[in-house]
Amino acid sequence: MGRGKRPATYEDIEALPPGWVGEIIDDELWAFPRPARWHARVASVLGVRLGATFGVGEGGPGGWWFVDEPELHLGRQVLVPDLAAWRYERAPGLFERDEPFFDLVPDWVCEVLSPSTAALDRGRKLPLYHREGVSHAWLVDPRAHTLEVYRRGARGWRFARYGGEEVVRAEPFDAEPLDLGRLWAPRSMPTPGP
Repeated sequence: MGRGKRPATYEDIEALPPGWVGEIIDDELWAFPRPARWHARVASVLGVRLGATFGVGEGGPGGWWFVDEPELHLGRQVLVPDLAAWRYERAPGLFERDEPFFDLVPDWVCEVLSPSTAALDRGRKLPLYHREGVSHAWLVDPRAHTLEVYRRGARGWRFARYGGEEVVRAEPFDAEPLDLGRLWAPRSMPTPGP
C-alpha cells in the first residue's frame, strides 16, 4: 500500500458498480467485472459435479458444504473464490447464521483463472489461503485446460498438475474420478482466445 493511502474498507466494496466483485487483500481493494461466460461455465460444471458427489452424496461419499463465490471474511481480508467447500464435521453449523459472508476458513477453495485475475490468484491469494489454513486449493485454467491441485504443507503448498482430457483423482476429492474433459468448452464451441 502506498504512503499516505488509507486501508480499503468494506464500504469501498459496497461502492463498486453493479456486477463488480471486490476483494480486500492486505488492505488493498481489488475489483473485477463479472467473469466471462467460459469462466462461469467451468466454475458451474465443477460445482455441479463436486457438489452432487461430495455435497449431497449422489453417487459419492458426501460430507461437504459447497458454496459458489462465497464472500470470505478472514481477519481484515475479504476474499471471493469461485468455489469453496467446508467438511461437515468441521463446520456443522455453517449455515445457522444469517450473514452474507463466511468467517470460517474453508477446507478447499477453487479459483478459475482468467487473464485479469491469474496474477492475483497465484501471487497474492494462494499464499494468503495457505497462511489462513486452507488445506486444499485448486487453480483451474480454462484456456490451458489445466487443473493445479495444491495441498497445504507445513512450509508451503505441495503441488500436482493435470490437464487436457485426463480423468484424475484430485485431492481432497480423490475418492471419485474427475473427467477434466467435461470442464472445458464442448468441441462445437470455440475455445476462448488470449
